[in-house]
Amino acid sequence: MKTLHLDTNHPLLIKQLQELGFENHEDYTSTKSEIEAKIHEYDGIIIRSRFTIDKQFLDKASNLKFIGRVGAGLENIDCEYAEKKGIRLISAPEGNRNAVGEHALGMLLSLFNKLNKADKEVREGKWLREENRGIELDGKTVGIIGYGNMGKAFAKKLRGFDVNVICYDIKPNVGDENCAQVSLEELQKRADVLSLHTPQTALTTNMIDAEFIANFSNPFWLLNTARGKSVVTKDLVEALKSGKVLGAGLDVLEYEKKSFENLFKTKDGVLSVAEVPKAFKYLINTKNVLLSPHVAGWTIESKEKLAQTIVDKIREKFC
Repeated sequence: MKTLHLDTNHPLLIKQLQELGFENHEDYTSTKSEIEAKIHEYDGIIIRSRFTIDKQFLDKASNLKFIGRVGAGLENIDCEYAEKKGIRLISAPEGNRNAVGEHALGMLLSLFNKLNKADKEVREGKWLREENRGIELDGKTVGIIGYGNMGKAFAKKLRGFDVNVICYDIKPNVGDENCAQVSLEELQKRADVLSLHTPQTALTTNMIDAEFIANFSNPFWLLNTARGKSVVTKDLVEALKSGKVLGAGLDVLEYEKKSFENLFKTKDGVLSVAEVPKAFKYLINTKNVLLSPHVAGWTIESKEKLAQTIVDKIREKFC
């Protein structure tokens, strides 16, 4: 089978596919229209998030049998249309779930103990002990929305703490020994921490808005290692200002491009202050917000695991 690789990945992916008899071609620079002109020659494509695989692209891909997405989410692919055309969709949430779970826990502990704030102050010569008194995770209730691969990985990481872990998911009976499944209303009533682990869908886009936040009984901490567009940033900022949200760990932002490779991009590569959204200015200047550039699942180990997962699934389906 002839396979086109559109993003760079761990070298084992190409090596092992070659060993399985696949013919591998690499094109990491051509435009989408240039790829469309030749995609009919290929049986499969391997992509991360370089561009959207839409109906026009799929119509050009007349011989395509599979799309391997080296990552968890498939929101950049018109999945329904691809499936109608008999194209198998292969993703790899198993490959980076551990990395996401560890990152979410790291963000939470850093926020609770003011580590980013304290580190910055010490480097500036400030030795403020009382101002950096932290809080403990023990005794808190952690609410998880989305209890799939990522949510379960985070719950597993919490097993070493004396915490109550509850989850809400649109699928029934997903709870396990690490987490009790509850209604959304119960989660909003009990949670001290909310961690998002949902895909980007019509249901989750703009899910965390002013009304959603107001429905929580207690002030809470927010973690988002899922998709940026799940959170309405301006509503989050208002909640941070009012104290309804005590702090936030955000690995993703609603301003990200679909490729996840850029936040704000201008022609000359320089962003003027006037172009930065007001809500984002607040986030980068407040001490109870921790930010990272969509790297929760982006570890040395997960790069290899993601590639291996894709190879294993292709082998299972096509060899």
